[in-house]
Amino acid sequence: MTVEGTRVLITGGGSGVGADLARGFAAAGASQVIIAGRRPEPLNAVAEGNAAIRAIPTDITNEAQVASLFESAGPVDIVIANAGAAESAPFKHTTLDHWNAMMAVNLTGVFLTLRAGLSQMPGWGRLISVASTAGLKGYAYVAPYAAAKHGVVGMTRALALELAKSDITANALCPGFLDTEMTDRSIHNIMEKTGKSADEARTALAAHNPQKRLIQPAEVTAAALWLCGPGSEGINGQAIAIAGGEV
Repeated sequence: MTVEGTRVLITGGGSGVGADLARGFAAAGASQVIIAGRRPEPLNAVAEGNAAIRAIPTDITNEAQVASLFESAGPVDIVIANAGAAESAPFKHTTLDHWNAMMAVNLTGVFLTLRAGLSQMPGWGRLISVASTAGLKGYAYVAPYAAAKHGVVGMTRALALELAKSDITANALCPGFLDTEMTDRSIHNIMEKTGKSADEARTALAAHNPQKRLIQPAEVTAAALWLCGPGSEGINGQAIAIAGGEV
């Protein structure tokens, strides 16, 4: 099986890794790439000028909207649950609303996406969750986010065992700090709270990676394409770190 001719659905497809995934799978020959997210404008910007990419605005934390997404998309072979969000706060100042919001988008949304995707797969398929190195270790000030991403890894591993006798695999990709809009917001937050410059804040985040750099979205796309290409059949239930050796 190759990516060429497949139908792919990607959540969080309007920016960052999701946008790169959409363009990467379209360039690799996917016949249709459906991108979903809350904001129509970024989705339409990614889809504009590429006949293979189709945008469907969706709140992936809403069960009815996720069901409608897959109904509108039609059968898909590859589902990538990429949508997520990160907010930081000291644990003692973390509110229940903050906790619930992080769980909803980073864990429940992945559950709803993968469940709906699996339900409509007739045979061969690939389920990929985009987690984080925060799903493999802890980071200060993002306890709800780290807890949700650990949940994604555990859920993906459990699902993989259920699917092991089928032609469908489930894996998680766990990038470190990425060179994306989400990290830009983290840099701004560090600047506000510490007085560091933008370069100093970026360097502090890059320092988590032993290669001393931020991960590029294209590196995540390359890993996803590999999981969907020939020779990947035995890769199932894995949490693959893309982090320069951090974990």
